[in-house]
Amino acid sequence: MGRLAALGAACVAYGFWEARHFVVRRREVPILPPGSAPLRLLHVSDIHLMARQRYKTEFIRALAGLEPDLVVTTGDNWSEPTALEPLMRAWGRLRDVPGAFVFGSNDYEEPHFRPPLMYLVRSTEGEGSAKRPLPVDELRAAYCERGWVDVNTSRAQIRVRGLTFEFRGTDDAHLGRDDYSLVAGPPSADADVSIGVTHAPYLRVLDAMTTDGVDLILAGHTHGGQVCVPYYGALVTNCDLDTTRAKGLSTHTVGNRTAYLHVSAGMGSSPFATYRFACPPEVTVLTLVATDSNG
Repeated sequence: MGRLAALGAACVAYGFWEARHFVVRRREVPILPPGSAPLRLLHVSDIHLMARQRYKTEFIRALAGLEPDLVVTTGDNWSEPTALEPLMRAWGRLRDVPGAFVFGSNDYEEPHFRPPLMYLVRSTEGEGSAKRPLPVDELRAAYCERGWVDVNTSRAQIRVRGLTFEFRGTDDAHLGRDDYSLVAGPPSADADVSIGVTHAPYLRVLDAMTTDGVDLILAGHTHGGQVCVPYYGALVTNCDLDTTRAKGLSTHTVGNRTAYLHVSAGMGSSPFATYRFACPPEVTVLTLVATDSNG
């Protein structure tokens, strides 16, 4: 019994340590037109920043050294209003890189305590009516101030290194704020690459984007399971996505259409449970390459 208690204490201690040690993932996605030079897209999600969390802002500040060509954040940026200023300082010169964003549930409202093991019992979908609202319009204005594009329920084009990227996004599906009909339809004729952006990867959103012919879908929300079983993986996704795709690069197929899907395991966790196990906090550099690339 004493050995089991010691092992349990060691696992708990490790989980708190892991939550503060970030990883940069790198994956390659062949979606650019034939003959195109590679392009780096930095995908960041689920920062859940508290103003006091300097270890997070220092990591975000260092991401500029990755020299991405595009930045996409898929929501849950903060956990309190006082985090806005340190978050924008941390982004630093990355705010001058072309970028796009959508919001998650914790961009709209402050988190509240929920026992971590409750996520293993049921989803938190639709929760939030009793939570304190966050000044999300201030966050939106700060992101847009230096050119990042708000694609919550809208489409936008960004020109990068001679290519036209068309982004379409939905508002947070976890809170039921998504209305895909407002961005539905095939990619624009002048778009070289079509990218879908959403916070929570619910199947209704993934199915609709894939059916319409997007090349790549970016999402977050799952925290990669946050607490995973070594050599097995995630136990939950907190949405209706299967656990085998709780994090990382995969594909999503509907009929004869297939899109690449990248679900970020995210940088953070609830401020009430800064704990991750077998699922380190992360950001990902997706190197977009030509469809005729040999890799």
